[in-house]
Amino acid sequence: MQGCYEPLARLVDSIAFDPSRDKLWFVGDLVNRGPDSLACLRFVKSLGEAALTVLGNHDLHLVCVAEGVEKTRKRDTLEEVLEAPDREELLAWLRARPLMHVDGNVALVHAGLLPEWSVSRAAELAREVESRLRARDYRSFLEKMYGDKPDRWDESLRGMDRLRVIVNAMTRLRVCTADGRMALEFKGEPGETRGTMIPWFDMPGRQSATHTIVVGHWSALGLLERRDILALDTGCVWGRTLSAVRIEDRKVFQKSCA
Repeated sequence: MQGCYEPLARLVDSIAFDPSRDKLWFVGDLVNRGPDSLACLRFVKSLGEAALTVLGNHDLHLVCVAEGVEKTRKRDTLEEVLEAPDREELLAWLRARPLMHVDGNVALVHAGLLPEWSVSRAAELAREVESRLRARDYRSFLEKMYGDKPDRWDESLRGMDRLRVIVNAMTRLRVCTADGRMALEFKGEPGETRGTMIPWFDMPGRQSATHTIVVGHWSALGLLERRDILALDTGCVWGRTLSAVRIEDRKVFQKSCA
């Protein structure tokens, strides 16, 4: 939702959400670019066990900026969070969110999974990153987290190279090259790859195709509904729509965004 609280409130109201009975899953990126990042954080946190969110790249960026290991960027809208009286409580809560969540045959992750990873293996790898984010020395991890290399998975990877590949895949991935490298610079529509790159979910032999993977991140892709993929970023922060899908019957709910 990237800080778009008003359409979020309308969307949640329209689905008659009951926190005693229902559970909301969020695909990450609760903050940044939109006008109400603080309201979004406070709302999702206030739902307690009735909500679950995975970490997105903008969520991690907020944590890094707050820790002084990254600078704010031109289009950032994080000031209200950084100046909030409950800033430390919100940031600690955000840092403790999972990188990936699995429930039965459905998995939730912000961006994508590399073709070599089964869902169970990806969940194990996510735990490796989560343990570092929740450790006492988490700041030392954040200082080395960013970078585009290595750009492909290898089970022999160790240390920060290993963790960086996991973070990049789960929070930044859109497309891969034919030989399985992450092309992290690509942000366009699938048709713009001209055959040189493949959406991560269309990679041949993808091991996670056994599950429905629910993702956000790729706003240029828009809503994509398939047996094996639910892509829900429909560009609310760019003035399009905010979307939700009821997992049980795949019913789509949408609200327009200013």
